[in-house]
Amino acid sequence: MWLRPAASAVLAAALCFPARAQLPPAVSAAAPRPAVFTLDDALARIDASHPDLRLFGQRRDALAAELDRAGQRPALVAGASLENAFGSGDLRMLRGAELSLTLASVFERGGKLDARRALAQGRIDALALERESRRLDLLAEAARRYLAIAVAQRRIELAQLDIAQRKRSVAAARQRLIAGASPESGLLTAQAAQARAELDRGRSEQALLAARQHLAALWGERDPGFAQVAGDPYALPKIADADALAALLERTPELTRFVDARRIGEARLRLAQSQASADLDWQAGVRRLQDGGDLALLGGVSFALGARGRAEPEIRGARAELASVETEREIQGLALYSTLVEAHGRYRVAALEVGRLQEDVLPRLKRAEDAAEYAYRAGAIGYLELALLQAESVAARKQRLDAALEAQLALIEIQRLTGESFVVADATPTGAAP
Repeated sequence: MWLRPAASAVLAAALCFPARAQLPPAVSAAAPRPAVFTLDDALARIDASHPDLRLFGQRRDALAAELDRAGQRPALVAGASLENAFGSGDLRMLRGAELSLTLASVFERGGKLDARRALAQGRIDALALERESRRLDLLAEAARRYLAIAVAQRRIELAQLDIAQRKRSVAAARQRLIAGASPESGLLTAQAAQARAELDRGRSEQALLAARQHLAALWGERDPGFAQVAGDPYALPKIADADALAALLERTPELTRFVDARRIGEARLRLAQSQASADLDWQAGVRRLQDGGDLALLGGVSFALGARGRAEPEIRGARAELASVETEREIQGLALYSTLVEAHGRYRVAALEVGRLQEDVLPRLKRAEDAAEYAYRAGAIGYLELALLQAESVAARKQRLDAALEAQLALIEIQRLTGESFVVADATPTGAAP
């Protein structure tokens, strides 16, 4: 899941986007028509240019330098000393002076070198998982913003549908006014309803523009460079039960990062324990006696006393931090499970609402709307009855779109948590109506 192709596929599947999608007439009239912008295009741009992801590369270079530094052994120290010189009496002429040349260093005990390397390497490994976690969050955010564009396009389609039926009502009201079958107020009311529908379309077009800019801002562009996206918000795949999905939570970075956190904690504990073994400071060299020109070897070893007692507080602290890792993992696991269950419930409720509106409500409203238009033209009903039915039809379509949006947002969160991609072929039937 946490490799690039898999993560991208999961988020793309969350929106169930086909290869191409048609623009609403109001948007497609803008020239020229660009190529359809896909979710994969958005994810690729984020991978290539988002500064959050570039920052991890710089941080890794810094940690790699720390690893090199941790792998260095204690330095060799070369020294020279002159004793018994420039004194009084015979020492005034350097006859009794002693010149010593030495080489010194520290012999590390307790596995300090390996402990430092393990700690530095653990930080590098944890950084890789942190980057992937941040990257997945960015991809999920891109999917949400992409979905906002697809929904805005559908809202324009709904507004176009509403305008079309309001125009028919205006034409019928004008005919009845000319025939003297209804007052002028009926025509004016129909024209006002058409104006409100056109207002809804204008608002949706502005929302589409804002959503496009919001998506492009993820990779630092002020001009989106695209006018349409592919996607069917109504395509809702079947998902498993919450308990089955909860078993997949172990794959989420929020939990897998605790594996690296435990390794880092263990390495820090080993490093603290190694401080209990005092290092040996050694020195070796040669001494020349100026008076007779004789040479002699010299050497020495020293170590600090009480190293174990001084290391004990750090050891206790490292053990406490290591013990807290498992507790933090348990807390995070409960929070993730709660989030998953909540998102799963929202998805099931919203998907049920989309399906029932599509299968039961909208077909009946469509038949009722057609019958009401015919009856209005025939003078069997008044305009208010027709207007109420048309408003109810548009409201039901908007309700279905809002429910589809809620379901898609919940689906993105579920797939971000579990890394499970769902089969689009099992999607809830939605028909061709907007």
